[in-house]
Amino acid sequence: MTVGYKEVWNLEEIFPGGSDSKEFRVYLNNAKNHLETIEETAKLFNVPDSAEAAEQITALLEQVKETALPLNQGISFIGCLQAQDTEDRKAGLLQSELVALDARFISAMQIVQKKLAATGFAVWTALMENEALVPFRFILNEWREEAKLQLSEQEERLINALSTDGYHGWSQLYDKLVGDIRVNVDVDNQEKVLSVGQAENLSSHDSEHVRKTAQEKLEEAWAEKEEYFAQTLNHIAGFRLAVYEQRGWEVLQEPLQMNRMSRGTLDAMWNAISRHKEPFKQYLTKKSELLGKDKLDWYDLDAPVTETTGKLSYSEGAAFILKHFGKFGPELEKFSRMAFEKQWIEAEDRPNKMPGGFCTSLPESDQSRIFMTYSGSMSNVSTLAHELGHAFHTHALQPVHWLNQQYAMNVAETASTFAEMIVADAAVQEAGSDEEKLALLEDKVQRSVAFFMNIHARFLFETRFYEERKEGVVPASRLNELMEQAQREAFADSLNTLHPHFWASKLHFYITDVPFYNFPYTFGYLFSLSVYAKALEEGAGFEEKYVAMLQDTAVMTAEDLAMKHLGEDITQEAFWEKGISLCINDVEAFLELASARG
Repeated sequence: MTVGYKEVWNLEEIFPGGSDSKEFRVYLNNAKNHLETIEETAKLFNVPDSAEAAEQITALLEQVKETALPLNQGISFIGCLQAQDTEDRKAGLLQSELVALDARFISAMQIVQKKLAATGFAVWTALMENEALVPFRFILNEWREEAKLQLSEQEERLINALSTDGYHGWSQLYDKLVGDIRVNVDVDNQEKVLSVGQAENLSSHDSEHVRKTAQEKLEEAWAEKEEYFAQTLNHIAGFRLAVYEQRGWEVLQEPLQMNRMSRGTLDAMWNAISRHKEPFKQYLTKKSELLGKDKLDWYDLDAPVTETTGKLSYSEGAAFILKHFGKFGPELEKFSRMAFEKQWIEAEDRPNKMPGGFCTSLPESDQSRIFMTYSGSMSNVSTLAHELGHAFHTHALQPVHWLNQQYAMNVAETASTFAEMIVADAAVQEAGSDEEKLALLEDKVQRSVAFFMNIHARFLFETRFYEERKEGVVPASRLNELMEQAQREAFADSLNTLHPHFWASKLHFYITDVPFYNFPYTFGYLFSLSVYAKALEEGAGFEEKYVAMLQDTAVMTAEDLAMKHLGEDITQEAFWEKGISLCINDVEAFLELASARG
């Protein structure tokens, strides 16, 4: 019998009362006290050329941890409040307050990093051999190198101060604009008023009329406010470019640095993908035939190709995930069961929720929270598994010092996609009929299309937009053109109608904390395929090695991680082609089954 799990997360055990929480206000005041302490320490701190240097740096690192933990916990908590209810205005005010505190913390850290960078080479080399500092060698060297790429202490402090109401303020405005959008859509002969997230969920509806109407209504909504979105995007990019110019940075320098990977690795990945798009174009062509069309429209990308893709209740989806996580390893299954039982997951389909999904860490509570809107499709089950993979990654790092838990987005997507692959493969293998197997195979192929085509389009758009933004403001009409050009190229001209306002609809373009919120997804997807292949080869005993790899994700570059745990050189296209070939196998299986179906 399937265990019944609640679809609403529990935030009360973190801070009762939501945005009115008195406990959270006390907590925030304590966080400010820690912040003031680290600010004072940063001003007075110097690296002495003496035996006490290692001891002083170790004490400083503990202060950094004590300051960062409550700030991160607070930011995650407020993010959850805003996601569950876009009309929670008090949460928005608290977010502004936390953004300001975080900017102060970043400034304090930059002072510390500058002082570390000023330490003489001989002194620094000796320090890095000290037993107390050896565990922090990677992060300390990273801080030191980052400081060398920054402006003066005063200039960096000014940038952080201005970013609160400028740079980050525009991102908050975007959230407000999207949260207020409502569209009227006729669903199953019933007129419904839907939020953006609810309307986007209709992209997989079995009725073409519903999919088409939902897409058209959303497109109208984006078009109606396109000038607001264009101004917001231009100001975010303008601020970013102005800072880059002063620092002497190229546009991709920050995202590559944040993801601890080289430009050579990025180029090798995209080049390999670009050379192998033909099979995915064939899939899109076959799908159009199955839907009785000459060419797919944008709103058909997630359309079901069979009529037997039944729905799974939330609890049934949870049971499926737990069953197959258990086959991989006991730790993943045990952790995920706890997440369901303790209500770490917000999955209810209701108004006023933000679109999309995410996993966020509450580090002082040693917990995570997962956000999504579950509507019963196998794609939803895969998304849920994906976010549980993120949460397990955080869980696996708990024995490690907090400073060595700060993994980059690209390797974060490895753990999540790995978990997703476990569920997707299991679903195909357990299919009860050819119709069901076809639908599940397509769900797998759709993910490849998303990573190799949709994400590629976002990367192409953003790269070209930033080049044009250097010359001045890019109007909404031109943004539409750039997006359509990118989609035509990335989808190998296999679509009829496109989504010109995708640049307005995708939150990722407006996230100021993470520039180029796109290519790390594709990296994680393909990297995880290599990890998954190793897991299949080694069987149940692989989980221990998998956890060991996750624990290394924040203390080495992506290239070193791949070499240590996979024995692979990811700067070469050959590595990426191995993962792509596995995805092509799924396409070929889909095409064969679809052709046999007639």
